Amino acid sequence: MAETNRSVTGATLDDVSKAIIARLQTDGRAAYSAIARDIGLSEAAVRQRVQRLLDSEVLQIVAVTDPAQVGFDRQAMIGISVRGDLTPVQDALSKLPEVAYVVLTAGRFDLLVEVVCADDDHLLELLTGQIRTIGGVTETETFVYLKLAKQRYDWGTR
Repeated sequence: MAETNRSVTGATLDDVSKAIIARLQTDGRAAYSAIARDIGLSEAAVRQRVQRLLDSEVLQIVAVTDPAQVGFDRQAMIGISVRGDLTPVQDALSKLPEVAYVVLTAGRFDLLVEVVCADDDHLLELLTGQIRTIGGVTETETFVYLKLAKQRYDWGTR
């Protein structure tokens, strides 16, 4: 395989690492021996590369569920405007179990937050009882997900 280096948060991904990641994105439970056979490395070499990718936080191996199938019927994106320092607000949001991710943005909102809730009542309580009470939050706008049309996890190896 030809070497194609790309710096990612201090780590370099060559074509072999990308091939390992791509295989794990297809099947996160794939045996190292099967991956080794597919890409032409030893099992030990695959194990070492995966461990380096995990240690450097370039790679996470997780189980991804469909929230609706496990009792979380309401997902939403919330745009949040903040007065002052964003750090305490992002830290408070990051601690909420309903929050899937927090993104600092440039544009109309200072932060975008994806939330996963059981239902509309849960979302309302989260908004009014928790998010809007965080010091510095001046405005929220909620974008309720009606249907998830696409969600992929294979962009890291392009």
